[in-house]
Amino acid sequence: MSWFSKKQSPVSMPEGERTVKTEGLWQKCDGCSQIIWRKTLEENLSVCDKCGYHFRITARERIRLLIDEGGFEELDAGFETTDPLEFVDSRSYRDRLKAMQRSTGMKDAVVCGRGMLAGRAVEICSMELKFIGGSMGTVVGEKITRSIERCLDGRTPLVIVSASGGARMQEGAVSLMQLAKISAALMRLDEARIPFISVLSDPTTGGVTASFAMLGDLNIAEPGALIGFAGPRVIEQTIRQKLPDGFQRSEFLLKHGFLDAVVPRAELKGYIAGALSFFVGN
Repeated sequence: MSWFSKKQSPVSMPEGERTVKTEGLWQKCDGCSQIIWRKTLEENLSVCDKCGYHFRITARERIRLLIDEGGFEELDAGFETTDPLEFVDSRSYRDRLKAMQRSTGMKDAVVCGRGMLAGRAVEICSMELKFIGGSMGTVVGEKITRSIERCLDGRTPLVIVSASGGARMQEGAVSLMQLAKISAALMRLDEARIPFISVLSDPTTGGVTASFAMLGDLNIAEPGALIGFAGPRVIEQTIRQKLPDGFQRSEFLLKHGFLDAVVPRAELKGYIAGALSFFVGN
């Protein structure tokens, strides 16, 4: 019976330490369902090396991707909404904001500032989807408008990276006013012949699509990005027709003339740098 006796290790280990900890080391691809080593994914700019699926990244990761190292200065970082409607649904808007601020380390859903893109000075705004769905309220509208005004003062190109579910319902009509506010500022930028490049990532929808995201001198999207105003289900119910495959994805929009280019993430910085050289010279 000694054959079946369990050999004891000279040094006993706590029960919780006998297994190899692998949680968080792997990521399942939403495109091809393959399991990817997370470190490999990070090294590939959060793009699946098997199928090319572009995972969503944060606003600050986006800035690190596009802006030269050490060349970014964040501006207007302390802006906070005043909760103009004192909105309450399942919880108060103020409590929701505080929770988002703790989890993201941001005051609202956009990071704005100035930096160098391939050696060229630009103003850049990058939206954060994790902050109430990247929704656009008064703070987002004000910060983007201020970035446009700085572009006018310094004759600096503007780059906006969108990732949003649209206007922020907790701020009602005040949120909707930001569409017109930003669009009017962009008209001034156009009249001054200062380039604005719009980058649409997954997803870009609602009031953001209906305003500045589609007003670029050059509208670029990442592969597979969901881009549209209303959702596919709402459209199907309205027109009572089945939508085609890939409807509202960036490749479909490019084919039908709503975008100028679909650019993989690894090529995006170089593509924008080349476009700016075309617009304003060296």
